[in-house]
Amino acid sequence: MSTTDAPSARATSADAPAPGSAPAPVATSTASRSAQDAPAPRRTFAWQIRFAFLCLVWGFSFLFIKLGTEGFAPLQVSLGRVAFGALVLLVFLVIKRERLPRSARTWGHLAVAALLLNALPFSLFAYSELTIPSTLASICNATSPLWGMALSVVALSEDRPTRRRVAGLGIGFLGVLTVLGAWQGFSGTDLTGTAMALGASLSYPIGWIYVRRTLARDEHSHLAKSSAQLLLATLQLAVVTALFTPMPTAFPAVPLLAVFALGALGTGVAFLLQYGLVAEVGPTTAQMVTYFTPVIATASGVALLNEHLAWNTPVGAVIVLAGAALTQSKPRTS
Repeated sequence: MSTTDAPSARATSADAPAPGSAPAPVATSTASRSAQDAPAPRRTFAWQIRFAFLCLVWGFSFLFIKLGTEGFAPLQVSLGRVAFGALVLLVFLVIKRERLPRSARTWGHLAVAALLLNALPFSLFAYSELTIPSTLASICNATSPLWGMALSVVALSEDRPTRRRVAGLGIGFLGVLTVLGAWQGFSGTDLTGTAMALGASLSYPIGWIYVRRTLARDEHSHLAKSSAQLLLATLQLAVVTALFTPMPTAFPAVPLLAVFALGALGTGVAFLLQYGLVAEVGPTTAQMVTYFTPVIATASGVALLNEHLAWNTPVGAVIVLAGAALTQSKPRTS
């Protein structure tokens, strides 16, 4: 999914969530700082099961998007995604007896975050998969950390470029060119769809930087801010969808179930899992889900959607992930 769909659990702007990822990076960022500041809790075997489930959910998010667009317009898929995700978080908000934020300032900043981190990238990915395979969309999503590193150097003065990170950036974009088959003149690749998928992956770090500048010290709970953010994204997409998309005349079962899974599991439940993983095993381990998501998305696309896989796609994906890992790594201190 993201987003989903490849998430990041660290509090740096260079770590961008996937489209199938947690609905509210605001909460994840705050959770990351809490996890870094607090003593590491005792690990249990259960975290490995949750980690594997999160990889599967976000890996299958791109397949869910593809299936959803077979029965609904892209904006309707995105609207269903945020609506079902918001419903899940609101249920947990009630269970925990928490309240939504009351500050107008917080709601204003969350509205921008909802646009940059949910409404816009979710819609771009849905539109992109009308013309490109879900495998390519998932690999484009894996470039988010690369965009984030490049942007953080410009927008965040505390993020200084290092040789390691610059090398990772160069390697990552070399991988993108490999995936797209640049030596063949990008033949066989829909450039519009690919550009939309890359634009979606770029939207995530832009949103993270905005959140870091505006909501880093906000006192509201992670769950409350995440729920509010998805509610705002639902409102935004509801307005846009009503203006530009006619009401569906049918609700086919498979696309409808795909949208439900994309929202309830890939956006709502996935956030709760990610937040728990960050608190239990730390952000460094939790963010490793980023590197499994494209693998699962590629396997599901080839196996279940019969998508063609040329040699340069998996090779380029490995190069992209290697570059992304290098931009997020830190030199060992003795």
